[in-house]
Amino acid sequence: MRARSFLPSFFILCAGLLAFAQPTARETQPAWGVTFVDIAGRAGLREPTLYGGIDRKRFIIETNGSGVAFIDYDNDGWLDALTLSGTTLKVGTRQEMEYPAGSAPTNRLYRNRRDGTFQDVTDPAGLRRTGWASSVCAGDYDNDGWTDLFLTYYGQNVLYRNRGGDRFEDVTSRAGLSVPGLRWGSGCTFVDYDRDGKLDLFVANYLRLDLATATEPGDGVNCLWKGIPVNCGPKGLPTDTSLLYRNRGDGTFADVSATSGIAKVTGRYPMTAFAVDLDADAWPDIYVASDSTAAILYRNNRDGTFHFADDMPALYRNLGKGLFEDVAAAAGLAVENRYVEWGAGMPDLDNDGLQDLFYVTGNVYPEIERILPQYPHRGPRLVFRNTGQAAFENVTAQSGHASVAHSSRGAAFGDVDNDGDIDVLIMNMNEPPSLLRNDYSGGQGWVVIKLEGTVSNKSAIGATVVVTAGGRRQARAVLSQSSYYSHDDLRLHFGLGKHRKADQIEVKWPGGKTEILNDVEGRRVVTIRESSAR
Repeated sequence: MRARSFLPSFFILCAGLLAFAQPTARETQPAWGVTFVDIAGRAGLREPTLYGGIDRKRFIIETNGSGVAFIDYDNDGWLDALTLSGTTLKVGTRQEMEYPAGSAPTNRLYRNRRDGTFQDVTDPAGLRRTGWASSVCAGDYDNDGWTDLFLTYYGQNVLYRNRGGDRFEDVTSRAGLSVPGLRWGSGCTFVDYDRDGKLDLFVANYLRLDLATATEPGDGVNCLWKGIPVNCGPKGLPTDTSLLYRNRGDGTFADVSATSGIAKVTGRYPMTAFAVDLDADAWPDIYVASDSTAAILYRNNRDGTFHFADDMPALYRNLGKGLFEDVAAAAGLAVENRYVEWGAGMPDLDNDGLQDLFYVTGNVYPEIERILPQYPHRGPRLVFRNTGQAAFENVTAQSGHASVAHSSRGAAFGDVDNDGDIDVLIMNMNEPPSLLRNDYSGGQGWVVIKLEGTVSNKSAIGATVVVTAGGRRQARAVLSQSSYYSHDDLRLHFGLGKHRKADQIEVKWPGGKTEILNDVEGRRVVTIRESSAR
């Protein structure tokens, strides 16, 4: 019998350095003022994301779906939306569907018009591409002030260089990132692992699969679920190794997978990746959530190499110095186990200074529902409120359109309308995306921190910001990938509760320097340039 579990591994991706703000004396919580409204249709995000069969999925390539991203690609201070896409197979064959010119499924870039609507700029931006896309990570790898994109695929990954906010250029081959043969790129993250101010690139490879010889549903123990024939894998399929590329600083990358120790890890099915300093030694580490096998934690040895350790999927609270505590059950998150969970985030949805939890669900076997209706293909998005006592309560039913069922995968978090609360972009299998606008009505304070590196990489990826307000300390990290295969707003959002300002903002830059600002007014975006803080 085959079982697949995704969510617990991904909770850590969203928590950054702290799973919870520091506990304080119990306070009476105000009413939950968060209501999500799906505005995707009226906002212009109407194109469906095609990804394999609808009622049946013969091969694992059709099941995992793809990520989404919030990026400000044109530097106008407003988040744009990127959705990735798969494709479909011809009925009864192993060949990809052929589409009339201009109608093939593709990635979509939507430019934020700043009035609640978006313009599809996929073609002028040069991002039209058909294939089995997996994940997206973003960062300014050439330090020219514009956010670049790396997309992973079943087949060949793609590096898109942002040419001044109007068009992206495919520079994969020129950058030295083409790979020989057929590989299945999964998670990725930009990371300055050697702290030289230039973003390097980590790329996970999920498993080895050749559709021409792939096993049919039911043909083996790993091709059944509760006795029902389903697509095969991941167990039983050959594993692959991950890659690390060092940025040479001239627009090209060198493959250092072997010398760094990254490629030594075998026997895993790696998926989402993220990079941040997890042991507080001022050097970025790499965490990789895996499917059906142990996750991977690469600890940076500060000399261009990494050690690795096994982590069982769970909600990990960072205790500092590389130690973690599994608190999933104690935090009240074991009450919902009916769904297959994917993209997850820990944003402060109601600006009370406490990180809440939001995740999306969707079964991988649509054919199961006809036989076992208790396992629906589509599931709700689940919302848990942080009680402030290292625990969560399920508030999904009070959160508007969050409870609407879809078979979802990637989820990205950011303030798309710049109104001071966190919204969510979601990939739905074979449906248009969801854009859940957070209509928070509580009126609590907030501050958003936008970092710009000078000595460190321009995107400040790997930086950690600690905000103190009213005695409560909160930490967030700037990540190149988070959630499932997705990318959140590079700006860091902090709820301030009843306070109008942050007493202190501490920035720990990727290069190792720490800078502090005091008495910072809230309800605005605060841009901090490295070495300019006073």
